[in-house]
Amino acid sequence: MQTITTVAELRGALANVRDKRVGFVPTMGYLHDGHLALVEASRAQCDVTVVSIFVNPTQFGPTEDLSTYPRDFLRDEKLCRDAGVAIVFAPEEREIYPAQFETFVEPGELAKSLCGAFRPGHFRGVATVVCKLFNMVRPDIAFFGQKDFQQCAVVRRMALDLNLPIEIVTVPTVREPDRLAMSSRNRYLNKEERRRALSISRGLLAAEAEFRVGERNCEKLIAIARQHLDEVDRLQYLELVDADTLEPASGPLSHPAALCAAAYVGSTRLIDNVILKP
Repeated sequence: MQTITTVAELRGALANVRDKRVGFVPTMGYLHDGHLALVEASRAQCDVTVVSIFVNPTQFGPTEDLSTYPRDFLRDEKLCRDAGVAIVFAPEEREIYPAQFETFVEPGELAKSLCGAFRPGHFRGVATVVCKLFNMVRPDIAFFGQKDFQQCAVVRRMALDLNLPIEIVTVPTVREPDRLAMSSRNRYLNKEERRRALSISRGLLAAEAEFRVGERNCEKLIAIARQHLDEVDRLQYLELVDADTLEPASGPLSHPAALCAAAYVGSTRLIDNVILKP
């Protein structure tokens, strides 16, 4: 495995494998089994897997956890090596955002609801860094986790709108044995907060279970999930949206939809979702 820190070195390394299928897994590090599931999917479909590790400052708001976001590069590097990653790209901030950087990718309507309504500029930062990384790696396929459902939608739309020749693959959410969705931010939770955080997945999965046995009323599905969420400190949103447009679903559910939630447990913001396919 090669660990590379500059774009020039990355392009040099990838020049030798352009006849092979390149898979790309963009991450902010502090890897867990959810990230490794993306690596596994890439290795199953591609000849060469590249993982980026970069905590992207432009997707954090001024009061968010950029400075405290968990980092452990040596651990991440070992996990990538053990998982069969070919290249780890771990650039410094100045490599991604050089002096006088001023050009951003501005996503449209898909970025305005759900997390976008509460994190102004977040998806602008996501779209910009992902677009830059795509241009640096030039992968055939890029892999993202379903837990970040809105991010997947924004990135897929960006790739389509900007004619990027990259297939976007969404890999199902990986959960802890207690069903909490895996996230690098789970480490912020103390024991009592972690117990209460389980109410998020419990509510979503309860609604999914009712959907599987025939419930199609959107308001009832939301209500089923909501009744389990009383242990969070602040529910930011709980919405059932069309899986493609992210517009609110209503009436009897007849198209694929995503039941999405964001909530604070203590000072930690957690997101999760389930996909409902009639």
